[in-house]
Amino acid sequence: MADSTVWWLLAAALVALELFTGTFYLLMLATGLAAGALAAHLGLGVTGQLVTAALVGAAAVVAGHQLRRRHKGDPSVRSLRSVNLDIGEVLHVEQWNDDGTASVRYRGAQWAVFLSPGQDAAPGHYRIAELVGNRLRVEKT
Repeated sequence: MADSTVWWLLAAALVALELFTGTFYLLMLATGLAAGALAAHLGLGVTGQLVTAALVGAAAVVAGHQLRRRHKGDPSVRSLRSVNLDIGEVLHVEQWNDDGTASVRYRGAQWAVFLSPGQDAAPGHYRIAELVGNRLRVEKT
């Protein structure tokens, strides 16, 4: 079996494993293995293939990690209206506790609410920003 075939089979195995686990980094490592296959097609020796696969795979993992770190500010799934229809709804808080929480009646039940960072605890209308467990994170309207 040719060296390039082994590289392609290993890359395909990592892609299949990534599909089962959802681990983005396995896809980046599979990119390195594909680079090893291309190096084999170009006629590089086994050492050159290994070095190419290692460098490209490591660079892809580092690049993927850097991209994910830049997007840390992406909203939580719990704060998306497409996931939870309560997001964006308005409720009225009559009184805040000293710890920055309150108890409100919403949709026929008592809910614990807490303020988003940087918000002042004052009675009034608040918009639901996120559902965190059984508590609602709210922001002033």
